[in-house]
Amino acid sequence: MPKTSSKALSKTPPPRKPAKPAKSKAAKSTELTAPFTRTPHSGGKGEIRIIGGQWKRSLLPVADVPGLRPTPDRVRETLFNWLGQDLTGWRCADVFGGCGALGFEAASRGAASVLIVENNPALLRPLQTTKERLNAAAVSIERGDGVAALRRCAPASLDLVLLDPPFDSALYEPALQAAASATQAEGHVYLEAPIAWTDEQLTPLGFKLHRYLKAGVVHSHLLHRVP
Repeated sequence: MPKTSSKALSKTPPPRKPAKPAKSKAAKSTELTAPFTRTPHSGGKGEIRIIGGQWKRSLLPVADVPGLRPTPDRVRETLFNWLGQDLTGWRCADVFGGCGALGFEAASRGAASVLIVENNPALLRPLQTTKERLNAAAVSIERGDGVAALRRCAPASLDLVLLDPPFDSALYEPALQAAASATQAEGHVYLEAPIAWTDEQLTPLGFKLHRYLKAGVVHSHLLHRVP
């Protein structure tokens, strides 16, 4: 009598793999694990690179200033993927400029105008030097208060506002309120913060969460205006 396989006799089907949870159609979330690492050189300073556009691989100096926290390469790469890479004709403002990583990245990708605002005088000269070295005609650099600069912008005059305030500041809500007025209806606001902001917090300020990622201690948000 021929042998019968034990598999053939078994009537119990193999266990099914658990179904993957459905992705939300609202804000999409990403997590990155590599925060900014300085490239050390003399004077305790560092450098970061522009990662896309006409100035790709150009280096930006990072001054040794307490609290200065450039947006990591991989976060900027993800942000400009979200924005579609080509910013030709866009009007932008980077109102907590720091080393200018976000503002120069936007200009490198074709933005028609980029206002970089920085309140720390120690950072203004490096920003101006970078502008001159890159021949960045679309970039204007201003010393002053970032929130006040946004409030001076004409209503609905900007396509992209880049907000990266000091993590220990109380500037987030006033900056978002000013950005809501300055950004056109189909525009974008990028927000970098030490915590994740929710729609419950954002909606009263005029925004909804569109994309989100976490990289180390940095929480990054791409926001759209509430209709």
